[in-house]
Amino acid sequence: MASVAKVLVLAGSAREGSFNKQLAKLAAKRIEALGGQATFIDLKDYPCPLFDEDIEAQGMPDNVLKLRDILAEHQALLIASPEYNGFITPLLKNTLDWLSRPYNDTPGLGLFAGKWAALVAASPGGLGGIRALPLGQQLLANLSLTVLPQPLSLPKAGSAFNESGALKDEATGGKLDALCQRLVDVMANHHR
Repeated sequence: MASVAKVLVLAGSAREGSFNKQLAKLAAKRIEALGGQATFIDLKDYPCPLFDEDIEAQGMPDNVLKLRDILAEHQALLIASPEYNGFITPLLKNTLDWLSRPYNDTPGLGLFAGKWAALVAASPGGLGGIRALPLGQQLLANLSLTVLPQPLSLPKAGSAFNESGALKDEATGGKLDALCQRLVDVMANHHR
């Protein structure tokens, strides 16, 4: 029996009503519908201090340890991040910085090695986070993740979702489905 692809889904925004949280939750549902297993987490539930080696020297913060345990149980990440000044959010960058640190027997970047990633972005503006997507992909690749090409950009996100949380535009919904399908497929083929 083939193993089920386990994808950790998160948003780079802690804001209530975040379009990227909506998009991440929708992606998690699509992954489940496509035969994968998705776990959505809200980074607001795992506040981490600003990365500082002096804090690290006193011991890894509890929420970082919780996030490490969650990440270790998954083979892939799907991240939805808004664009802040042309880059991913400080919340997401800080979380990834903490998770990339060596801890006990796990070397730096060890939690990410061998995992896959997909990146999506939603924005109320017309660009849909497109400037941050390639930089986010580069960051994830630098962390030793294998990043799927062709991320999804969702412009004008304020009017993109219907009342049930689905995407109004069928073509955009199809692109999200295709990205989720690629992630599930590549993991199924890679973990045979």
